[in-house]
Amino acid sequence: MPRFAANLTMMFTERAFMERFAAAAAAGFQGVEYLFPYDHDPKAIRAELEAHRLEQALFNAAPGNWGAGERGLAAVPGEEDRFDAAIATALAYADVIEPRRIHIMAGLAEGQNARATYIANLKRACVMAPERRFVIEPINSRDMPGYHLSCTGDAVAVIDAVNAPNLGLQLDLYHAQITEGDLTRRIERLAPLTEHVQIAGVPERHEPDTGELAFAHLMETLDRTGYDGWVGCEYHPAGRTEDGLGWLARWQQRTGVT
Repeated sequence: MPRFAANLTMMFTERAFMERFAAAAAAGFQGVEYLFPYDHDPKAIRAELEAHRLEQALFNAAPGNWGAGERGLAAVPGEEDRFDAAIATALAYADVIEPRRIHIMAGLAEGQNARATYIANLKRACVMAPERRFVIEPINSRDMPGYHLSCTGDAVAVIDAVNAPNLGLQLDLYHAQITEGDLTRRIERLAPLTEHVQIAGVPERHEPDTGELAFAHLMETLDRTGYDGWVGCEYHPAGRTEDGLGWLARWQQRTGVT
């Protein structure tokens, strides 16, 4: 059965970041993810994970200057040195935090040169750390205009071109529904490459059982196709985080899995 990881960038934001680990554990989560750990001491994060018996499902490699609008460097021509430095930083944090996956963001770039840069940079990252598992994620162009990777088909083509055993797919069902739909068949087709899943309600990106997604059906589809990784809850709670966790309690009651 899918295991749910609270996204601490978006959830429990009523608290300071380092206090969200305890809140996630108290709410019934056994794993966490977040966008970036780089404003915090990795040893302090590791201590929170251990104190609350949480597994680190995923974090992102440093994206460049997020505040200035950068959304990753992997597909941006001319930024190879900054990309390598970002991966080195992510790996240093990973040595302490021990995430199951590291997501490498493509960035805002278009065209054949960007695609060639993307493939070359991903190949280099995979060689730099063959013991780590990296993932790439298509992101819908409504939320992130100009992002290099928006469709799952393109993600498959990139993974095939990189041809590294430690690169897989991060399948965000929120982004996939907005861009492509047909989620049941898409989950089935992408199962061999899928190493991390994320979910949120569509279209408002609130709790995963709100809006147009059939949450329980999608989780059962993941289970049927053999997915045994984490499902990251990358959504913005409609109100106080704990007040919107009825979906988790109902799922646990339905499946008997806590």
